[in-house]
Amino acid sequence: MAVTSGAAGVSYTPADEGYFAKRELRRSAGFWGLWGMGIAAVISGDFSGWNVGLGTTGWGAMLIAMVAIVVMYFTMIFSIGEMSAAMPHTGGAYSFSRAAMGPWGGFVTGFAETIEYVVTTAVIVWFSGVYADSALAALTGVSLPAWVWWAILYAAFVGINALGAHIGFRFALVVAVISMAVVVFFAVAAFATGSVDLSRLLDVEPAEGGSAFLPFGAVGILFALPFAIWFFLGIEELPLAAEEAHDPTRDIPRASVWGVVTLAFFGLLVLVLNPAVTGTAAITVSPGDGDEPLLAGFRAFLPESVAAVLALFALVGLLASLQGIMFAYGRNMYSLSRAGYYPTFLSLTGAKHKTPWVALVAGAVVGYLILLLVLVVIPAVSPDAAGSASGVILFVAVFGAVISYMMQMAAFVVLRRRFPDAVRPYVSPTGVWGAVVAGVISFAAFLGIVLNATFQLAVVVFLVVFAVGLAVFALFGRTRLVLSPEEEYALGGGLAAAAPAAEAAAEPAAEEPVGA
Repeated sequence: MAVTSGAAGVSYTPADEGYFAKRELRRSAGFWGLWGMGIAAVISGDFSGWNVGLGTTGWGAMLIAMVAIVVMYFTMIFSIGEMSAAMPHTGGAYSFSRAAMGPWGGFVTGFAETIEYVVTTAVIVWFSGVYADSALAALTGVSLPAWVWWAILYAAFVGINALGAHIGFRFALVVAVISMAVVVFFAVAAFATGSVDLSRLLDVEPAEGGSAFLPFGAVGILFALPFAIWFFLGIEELPLAAEEAHDPTRDIPRASVWGVVTLAFFGLLVLVLNPAVTGTAAITVSPGDGDEPLLAGFRAFLPESVAAVLALFALVGLLASLQGIMFAYGRNMYSLSRAGYYPTFLSLTGAKHKTPWVALVAGAVVGYLILLLVLVVIPAVSPDAAGSASGVILFVAVFGAVISYMMQMAAFVVLRRRFPDAVRPYVSPTGVWGAVVAGVISFAAFLGIVLNATFQLAVVVFLVVFAVGLAVFALFGRTRLVLSPEEEYALGGGLAAAAPAAEAAAEPAAEEPVGA
C-alpha cells in the first residue's frame, strides 16, 4: 500500500519482496580503507585543477583562500561526522538533509552531490588524459586523441569498481600512498636541486589597483575560494561507505578528520612549492601548462626523459582520485535510486561482487558525454573560455559541492535543534557554531563562482541542469519513492526514536541463564 505525505507532496511504496536482495552491499572497509579512499578521492587536486584560477586571483589570494577553506573543511567534517555516526546509511548527504528537511531537501542535496561527483570524475578523466598523453608522447612519440583516453579511463575504472568494494578500498589505499610519495619526492627534489625561489610566487602582473601579493585586489580572494576547495573536494564522501564499513559510527568520523589533516598538509606543500619552482604565471591555463602543473614543476629541474617517467607516477595521483570519486558517484546514485528518487534499476548490484554496477556505468556514460560536449560546444559557444574548458567543468563540479555543503550544514543545525537529546555516537567538537562557519564560507565560495565572469558559462550550465532535475522530480519522481532505510528512518523519526531505544538497551538484562 502506498504511503502519502501531503505536506511534502510525495508518496511512498513499500518495497516488493526481493527488492533489497537485489540491492545488497558488502561490508569490507576498516579505518585505513576509509582513510585511503578519502585521500584517493581528493589527491588529484594536488596534481591539477587548483591552479586554473591563478590568472584571475594571484597566489596571495589563493593562500588566504586556502586558509579559509581549511577552516571550512574541518568544521564541516566535524558536523558531517556527527550526522554520519547517528545515521549510518549509504545515503550520506542526502539522508542528512532528508531527515532534517524532508524529501525535497533530500533530493536537492542528493542531486547536487550527484552533479558534484559525476562532473568531478569527468574533470579528473580530462586531466588524467592530459598527463597520460604527455608521458606517452615523451616516451614513444605517440599521441592519442583525448576522447580515446577518456574511453580507456572510464572503462578501466568502472571495471575496477565493479570487482568489489574490498578491491576498490585496497586499490585506493595503495594509490593514495604512492600519490603522496610523488608529492614528497617533488618537494625533496625541488629543494635538493635549488629550484625553489619564493619570489616566483608573486610574478603575476598586477591589475590596476592591485599589488604583488593581491594582483587583482581583495576580490581575488573570493574568486580563489572555489579553486582552493579543489584541494579537498571529495573527502566528504566517506559517509557514502556507511553500509560497506565494518564500524561506520566510529571509523567514518575518524577517517574523515584525519583525511582533512593529511590533505591540508599536502595541499599547502603543493601550493607553495609548485609555483615557487615554475612561477605562478607559468601554470595558469593560458600559457599551456595549466592542465599539468606538477609535471611542469618536474620539467623545471629534471631532464625531459626523467620528467616523462615521473609523469607516469604523477598520473597515479589522478587515477587515485578517479577511483575514489567514481566510488562516490556510484554510491550516491545507488542510494537515491534505491529510495526511488532516481529510476530504481540504477541501484541494482551484482550478485557476486555486490557493487552498484549499473550506477557506475550510467555515471560513466553521462561523464563521457559531458566531456564530448565540452570539447565541441565550449569553443563554439564561448571562444574566450575555450582555453579554460577544464576550468568550466571544474566550476560546475564545485558549484554542486558548495550547494551540497550549505544544505548539509543547514541540516546539522536543524537536527541539533529538533533532536537535542538524540544519541550521537560522535559529537562535533565545534557544534552548531562550527556548522554555521562552514556554511558561511561555503556561501562565500558560492558567490565566488556566481560572480566570476570568466566562468559564467559554468553557472548557466549548472542552473539549467539543476532546474531540469527539479522539474523531473516534481513531475515524476516524488510519486514513486520507496521505503528504503534512509526513508524509513526519516519517516519513523529516527533520531527522536534513537534516544529511548538506547536507554532501553542500556537497562540490565532480565535474568537470563549464563551461556544462553
